[in-house]
Amino acid sequence: MVRSLLIATALLAGLSAAAAQTDQPDAVLMGPVLRANVTVSDDLVRIGDVIDNAGAAAQIAIYRAPDLGTTGSLPTASVLSALRAHKVIGVDTRELREISVTRLARTLPSKEIEQQVANALAHQNGLGDAENLLLTFDRDVQTLQLDSANTGAMQPAAVKFQLRSGRFDVTFEIAGEPGTVPARLRYTGTAVETVEAAVLARGVERNEVIKASDVVVERRPKAEVGNDAASRDSAVGMQARRQLRAGAAVRVADLAKPDLVSRDQSVTLTYQAVGLYLTVRGKALEAGTEGDVVNVLNLQSKRTVSGIVVGRGQVAVAVAAPQLVAGVAPPAAVPTAPAEPDTTASVSPKAE
Repeated sequence: MVRSLLIATALLAGLSAAAAQTDQPDAVLMGPVLRANVTVSDDLVRIGDVIDNAGAAAQIAIYRAPDLGTTGSLPTASVLSALRAHKVIGVDTRELREISVTRLARTLPSKEIEQQVANALAHQNGLGDAENLLLTFDRDVQTLQLDSANTGAMQPAAVKFQLRSGRFDVTFEIAGEPGTVPARLRYTGTAVETVEAAVLARGVERNEVIKASDVVVERRPKAEVGNDAASRDSAVGMQARRQLRAGAAVRVADLAKPDLVSRDQSVTLTYQAVGLYLTVRGKALEAGTEGDVVNVLNLQSKRTVSGIVVGRGQVAVAVAAPQLVAGVAPPAAVPTAPAEPDTTASVSPKAE
């Protein structure tokens, strides 16, 4: 009886074990399976990267990873040979002829690097805003691939700038995940502050009026233009005080309001006062712009008068109006005395 119970118990235990194995996930029951696409974050490819279900051999390195941010391929036969060297056999290749291995990386575009250098130099030793800086690097700035673990921002670790020579030396540090070494980047070159200036597309003669087609907008070194750079809007329509060459940046001091009256030009003289408006022809004896006082020869009276330039070819002459002196009354009108009556009697002839 006791022996029968033991046999029954053993049978039940066997059935329970079989049932438990049947309920386990398929992954535990499967052998190692080759992966078609592999991504790695460091410089080594391990067994656990190329196959699933690697078990205790997962951390064994078998290849060097491709360069940062690049992808390489491995023939399946070569992978199987490397696995057998570490006693990993029975790999399901899924009929793959090769596998793809990609090295993860953080990409830093060259434009972003240049912008970060400009930001670091802004307001250093008298420099202006970052957007006004023109940078020339000693070596071309290339797009960089950093280790994917370097996830921090580009932090300036050391910034040097010499105002006289324009030389800069900037070092950045990019922090990584805990346990990783921060990346360090260093850039050297020259920095020049620039301003937006109106530049002449052609040569302009003295007293010539600048047209819209004569001016283009360019960024020029601030040291070349100074603080007197003229904008395009302020240059167009103005008159050159001196001869200006093509390609020259226009300064405010180079410009003047255009002459509305030229020397020896025929002009219209306007005399205006209360109740009076008179125009005559004249000849300007000197040039002037709006608001200037110029001398004009009145061609009718042959007299020289001074007037204010009020428009192209127009000069206004002020006419003095009579004014009353304060406290003095105007002269009173003298009344006319009435005629005295004629008292001489008329003598009639006496009748005889």
